[in-house]
Amino acid sequence: MSPFAFSESKHVARTDLVGLYASVGWSVYASDPDVLVRAVEQSSYVVSARDSTGALVGLARAISDDVTICYLQDILVTPIHQRTGLGRALVDNVIEHYVHVRQKVLLTDDEPGQRAFYESMGFIEGHDFSPTPLHAFVQIGS
Repeated sequence: MSPFAFSESKHVARTDLVGLYASVGWSVYASDPDVLVRAVEQSSYVVSARDSTGALVGLARAISDDVTICYLQDILVTPIHQRTGLGRALVDNVIEHYVHVRQKVLLTDDEPGQRAFYESMGFIEGHDFSPTPLHAFVQIGS
């Protein structure tokens, strides 16, 4: 039995969201709580995890057309709960929810541990894709 309680509700208390995002250093998200709450509530799918005290300790959210593409937007686990399997459980939950969708895409920081984590879950970095490499293009900001 998991030590975490999972929820698929998009409605998460503002203070819980800000605390979780701040705990992993995502200060841009945490600095505007109204935008953060709106982003989570308007996501296609959200799964969150709470510990035995009820504290929010993990969250994953996705944006999807529910047919051809699923973009994993955020995957967060509080530092104290990292390397416990919680991140994997959150990603597994999203993947299971979108098992019928052809493409699952995510962008992440350029850290070796991140690459290893996502590759262990079947993700392939774009330039490693075969038979032909893929490119990702991103525009951030206005």
